[in-house]
Amino acid sequence: MLTIGCHLSVSKGFCAMGKEALKIDANTFQFFTRNPRGSKAKDIDEKDIAEFLILAKQNNFGVLLAHAPYTLNPCSKDQRTREFAWETMEDDLRRMEYLPDNMYNFHPGSHVGQGIDIGIEQITQMLNSIIKSQQKTTILLETMSGKGTEVGSRFEEISAIIDGVKFKEKIGVCLDTCHVHDAGYDIVNNLDKVIEEFDSVIGLDYLKAIHLNDSMNICQSHKDRHQKIGMGEIGFNALAAVINHPRLRKLPFYLETPNELEGYKEEIRALREVYCL
Repeated sequence: MLTIGCHLSVSKGFCAMGKEALKIDANTFQFFTRNPRGSKAKDIDEKDIAEFLILAKQNNFGVLLAHAPYTLNPCSKDQRTREFAWETMEDDLRRMEYLPDNMYNFHPGSHVGQGIDIGIEQITQMLNSIIKSQQKTTILLETMSGKGTEVGSRFEEISAIIDGVKFKEKIGVCLDTCHVHDAGYDIVNNLDKVIEEFDSVIGLDYLKAIHLNDSMNICQSHKDRHQKIGMGEIGFNALAAVINHPRLRKLPFYLETPNELEGYKEEIRALREVYCL
């Protein structure tokens, strides 16, 4: 079965998100842990979460994916900015324990001129500071497009971060199709080669989720502009090949396309139609 969902607003509560997902034939979803451009998080509603967990079990939901705020930068030049990232992620992971055995995704950050090696070192320091051996949440490093001084646009950079993490069983990767395309990995014409390179450099055992997005820009543009499925430079056929690839097809897929709920419903319908059972 294809495990696929989209990004939903946590402001309505988990039960409401679960019901929205079911309306569009999704069996998972992604949500922001707090305001994506700020730091405030909603209070935990244990009753709502308990009701959602029942709903999810009854409807065979796949693993959920939480997304950290965009404002976090664990490899900033500014110490207070780095501390803010640490504090926020530590709090998010505490809150995620109310949703056990799910995943938490974050953008590795931008080294803002310090150099890639220092950026990688600072990200690794943060992860080793906040990851606990007993936590039930898997933290995912998202592949990036390479705009500005982003860390994580090359598989080697992701691998270097993982190499430095103590509790490797608590870490994984979320591959964003728009981002890797914009970073220069040709998933349109050489998907097998890209997957082989990922396996060689990082290891496919670490690949836990895929952000399924088309791109407004050509390969290696380093722009990071998501497009609706089939309306961008990657195209529908290439994204259909991603969800059907024998080494990827059992992963959960999360849409982050510029859509409203009805648009997501249509994308999910089209992708389910071409998914090979």
